[in-house]
Amino acid sequence: MTISEELERLQNLRERGALSEAEYAQAKARVLGGAPPDAPAAPHHGFLHRLSRSTTDRVIGGVCGGLGAHTGLPSWAWRVIFCVSLFYFGVGLLFYVLLWIFIPEGSASPAPPAPPPTG
Repeated sequence: MTISEELERLQNLRERGALSEAEYAQAKARVLGGAPPDAPAAPHHGFLHRLSRSTTDRVIGGVCGGLGAHTGLPSWAWRVIFCVSLFYFGVGLLFYVLLWIFIPEGSASPAPPAPPPTG
């Protein structure tokens, strides 16, 4: 959807009464790329920047434990995924080794995953 189409859709919602003037101004500012002053600041780090290898839940390198701590999947499920994908020309081993190299080792107590955004 182009910017003009999005702005037209927002205008239609405002005319129908689905958006208040403040909501319209906030949505229009987001579409145009500028955040309003009262909007919450965007987080500086995404999921990949928070990802770290586990120091407590590890079998080999702590990759599956780290993935389990930062996603909704338990670490044993990540281990099964890597083992099953090992049979596809070693892709699982390749991904595991790459993650082991590029994901930093975390602290002893990993931070809980961020709650999903509301709204």
